[in-house]
Amino acid sequence: MKYLVIILLWAAYCFLHSFMISIWFSNVMKRLLRNYYAFYRLFYVLVSALLLVPVIRFTIQLDHEVVITYSSTLDIFRYILFASGLLVFVKAFFIDYDVLHFLGLRQALKFNTTEKESSNKELKKNGLLGIVRHPMYSAVIIVLWCNTFTVADILVNAVLTIYVVIGTLLEERKLLIEFGDSYVRYQNEVPMLIPFTKWKPTQSHIHHEK
Repeated sequence: MKYLVIILLWAAYCFLHSFMISIWFSNVMKRLLRNYYAFYRLFYVLVSALLLVPVIRFTIQLDHEVVITYSSTLDIFRYILFASGLLVFVKAFFIDYDVLHFLGLRQALKFNTTEKESSNKELKKNGLLGIVRHPMYSAVIIVLWCNTFTVADILVNAVLTIYVVIGTLLEERKLLIEFGDSYVRYQNEVPMLIPFTKWKPTQSHIHHEK
């Protein structure tokens, strides 16, 4: 029963987290808040972070018995993967993405100013974004599964992995609306979550197709 509670708890958190930033709900908040919508992203980030704390604490209280242990060799491999995932996340978050915009700080700082957010954004393809379209989400999945010790860990990681994949697909829809054909070309060139999985035709094949 407790494992069902854990699954439902995390599924509910994921649903709320996704719903609050969905296109439909964002449009509703834009109409309701008007100029104050500049603070919505910051509010969303803070609420998401605050709600995550009791969810994690409650999960740990329900199940903290270790059922998976690692040999010294696997432990080293796990630490290497974990460190790699963490480095990818940090690099993507602080360098490849606009951190201030992601956290909602840039929008809040522009409140009541004449400076408006540019509607002509450039699609970034440099750095990690040239290897995978969503490096942060790829890193999150790696980090999650490097920390699997209890049955609760397995269930939570499974729920979050499914959520990351679904959330990525939903984000792809937003990016297609925002960037149009240029994003379609980007999708054809760079894989979504797993690096080096896009097939690139050889020169001879291209010549043959012509």
